[in-house]
Amino acid sequence: MNIQIRQMPDKEHYKVMNTKQLREGFLLSDFFKKDEINFNYIDLERTMVGSALPLEKSLDLKSPEILRSEYFTERRELGIMNVGGEGTVEVDRKAYQLDYRDALYVGKGNKKILFHSSDENNPAKFYIISYPAHAEYPTTHARLKDADPLHLGSVEESNKRTIYKYIYKGGIESCQLLLGFTELESGNVWNTMPPHKHIRRTEVYFYFNLAEENVIFHLMGEEKETRHIVMKNEQAVFSPGWSIHAGTGTKNYSFIWTMGGENLDYTDMCQIQSSTIK
Repeated sequence: MNIQIRQMPDKEHYKVMNTKQLREGFLLSDFFKKDEINFNYIDLERTMVGSALPLEKSLDLKSPEILRSEYFTERRELGIMNVGGEGTVEVDRKAYQLDYRDALYVGKGNKKILFHSSDENNPAKFYIISYPAHAEYPTTHARLKDADPLHLGSVEESNKRTIYKYIYKGGIESCQLLLGFTELESGNVWNTMPPHKHIRRTEVYFYFNLAEENVIFHLMGEEKETRHIVMKNEQAVFSPGWSIHAGTGTKNYSFIWTMGGENLDYTDMCQIQSSTIK
């Protein structure tokens, strides 16, 4: 396992950062490496954002030194989503098959977690998010076919999209973790516009399903002091509570959204009027 410790810049420091500094501060890259588990440990909310790419062998999720715990979920919960080929996550000897865009919630107290790919020629790509947990909730499989899709946006506004909610209040139970994903329809490129921010939560966007030659312009910062970060496929961006999050791509795409903080209410957000953005 590889761990990179990240300390997020505050909103005052952010105002004077150049492009290189913004990318170093908020962009998360290098997710999927052959037969490796990789994590970013972020000081805000003690968030852990990472990935597992089992190819020639299964990968065992052990507790890294920074957690000072006997096993990974001794004091944590996990959200896992597969953005690759068919794979299996084994939790305390019980196997859960995750197809493309399926997810899994793993609660506090599960000692043995293994990642497997069904076909090394089309390996599973497990995106992983973790937050501290104070209570135990059951491990639960979230299948795409069982999700209740939310259709938003319009072709006229270039933001026609479908939102799939997995872990949230009213869905899979957790301590503080929310997880789902959004897919934009062909010809639509804007996400979360007009934008919002979450005073009571931090959020991570993981962009995927984007061709090599395409990019996404992710908008961030305070609404009157915005910046952008140019992103490519299978990269993520960390959004503090003081920052908006929105974006537009050179083609349609998908993204996983994950949150952690004060509550599990998906609708708890501070809406921003487009006309006030600077």
